[in-house]
Amino acid sequence: MAVPPESPSSGRPEPDALPFVAPCRALAASAPLRWLRLGWRDLRRAPRQGLGYGLFVVAASWLVSLLAWELGSPWVLLAMLSGFVFLGPVMAIGLYSISYQLQQGLRPRLGYCLREGWRHLGNEMIFAFILVIVFLVWARAASMVHVFFPVAAHPRPLEVVVFFTVGSAVGAVFAAIIFAAAAFSLPMIMDRRVDTVTAVVTSINAVGRNKPAMALWAGLIVAAVAVGFATAFIGLAVLLPLIGHATWHAYREAIDASAWPRHERG
Repeated sequence: MAVPPESPSSGRPEPDALPFVAPCRALAASAPLRWLRLGWRDLRRAPRQGLGYGLFVVAASWLVSLLAWELGSPWVLLAMLSGFVFLGPVMAIGLYSISYQLQQGLRPRLGYCLREGWRHLGNEMIFAFILVIVFLVWARAASMVHVFFPVAAHPRPLEVVVFFTVGSAVGAVFAAIIFAAAAFSLPMIMDRRVDTVTAVVTSINAVGRNKPAMALWAGLIVAAVAVGFATAFIGLAVLLPLIGHATWHAYREAIDASAWPRHERG
């Protein structure tokens, strides 16, 4: 796969000692800023499709919030919303398809995105199952934090600070695992005939070899999610498709998957 012309910082693929792993390219530390610019370009070229995905996520977030609130616990709300960190990459696969269609000079079509999702349903389900397992482990870890650092019905400020500090540290470990596994794997699954394990290991390898760039990328994603939460999820209508489109360009720049054939597309 040729390096896209909009990727000036991409070097030659680095050799990999691991078997069945696509070579990764060295990335400049500022590469994520370019991915955002390219993602914004895609969103402007296909606003109806991208914003449609974003509005769906906003509606789903409101529904989850309502259900959690009905259960009577803000802690349940926080835990349920954290699930979006784990399931977000799977939800964005349609956005990768939109960027692919734009890249090929096609007019993005919803039917095409749905066919792509159906075509890769098996690998998506395997990946989603892995994420669910990690999420369940994270939920168990979060409950243990609550056991060792209990918070009363009317907590004191220090209790809240300690709880969120410890909980955030534990959650950050699991979020880092998910980020490394999901950074490039799903775009690779959609683009190439590759199994889930190969795509995930390739993603982890690329993240590990480009720590400065990927640290910035993770920070930008966290900032986008924070803005989305701070705006009662309304900001996600734009930020989610922006991140999704940018992720496609990140994959194109970082991974040389030319050893695997492309999917036949009609």
